[in-house]
Amino acid sequence: MISGPPLLEIRSLSKSFERPGRFLAGLTRGQPRLLQAVRDVSLSLEGGETLGLVGESGCGKSSLGRCVAGLYQPTAGAILYRGAPLHRSPGGRRARSRRVQMIFQDPYASLNPRLSIEATLAEVLRVHSPAKGQGEVRDRVDQLLLTVGLSPALKAQLPHAFSGGQRQRISIARALAVEPEIIIADEPVSALDVSIQAQIVNLFIELRERFGLAYIFIAHDLNVVRHISHRIAVMYLGQIVELAQSQELFRDPGHPYTRSLLSAIPKPDPEHRTRIVSLEGEPPDPYAPPPGCSFNTRCPIAAEKCRIVVPELKEHRPGRLVRCHRAFEAQSAIEVRRSWDSQR
Repeated sequence: MISGPPLLEIRSLSKSFERPGRFLAGLTRGQPRLLQAVRDVSLSLEGGETLGLVGESGCGKSSLGRCVAGLYQPTAGAILYRGAPLHRSPGGRRARSRRVQMIFQDPYASLNPRLSIEATLAEVLRVHSPAKGQGEVRDRVDQLLLTVGLSPALKAQLPHAFSGGQRQRISIARALAVEPEIIIADEPVSALDVSIQAQIVNLFIELRERFGLAYIFIAHDLNVVRHISHRIAVMYLGQIVELAQSQELFRDPGHPYTRSLLSAIPKPDPEHRTRIVSLEGEPPDPYAPPPGCSFNTRCPIAAEKCRIVVPELKEHRPGRLVRCHRAFEAQSAIEVRRSWDSQR
């Protein structure tokens, strides 16, 4: 049986931003500097799958998500939807937005403070389905609010009248209004209280199962990512350094950077002591990545080869892609795994 192309495929995607030289005495002096926010990233996403994307602030997670959503134009590479270039979708940007929607970290900033919730959702419906009548639009708004767990009686309110969790539900309803297949969720719960985070994450899972949605779920909280994701991609300095099934990544991380991230997860047992895999030094200048492996300046097991030869993202174990010359070599991997398993 021949399987078709994935729902979404990212091929060798790069995104750079140019910063002008220093502004002195009314003139711009010096050469512009190039920031490579995303460097040669390749990923795929199947229908109904959640791909978690994790890494430090500034690693390129959000830039990658915005490229997929069409908010940034990639510098190089391709984004394919069912095997065809996404940016060439028949119908232009409007058709693309019906396939891919984005949910942002700050729901208040992404909502128009002068529009009621009904007007916000109705505007989306009228733009993408102009033939719908006023009564049909009103019914659809009520249905969307019920889908995300809000009462239609609240639809006349402005965004400031809602809590952070309620505003994020409204953002989710707005994304669902065009019936997309893919949702890019950029830190959608990081600004919410912990108890509300769990409710929103469970809502994402419920909607995925109900509508067959696929997510690229960007987050800092590894526990949240582990709970919702089928696979997890770890980014460092614009590159994917590890890609694995969620449970496998937590059970046996292969990259030293991944091991450090997992060892820093707080454990709810005050009697339990976890050995933190600390990173030495400062993160490298993103405008001038170091030669060889980008992580070599902070890596506790870096060898001479790591400082010279750029590692490839390759399969070191079945289904385990790691960008490291010494993948799975460090003893700290065993310690982190035992620490995690003891909490289960």
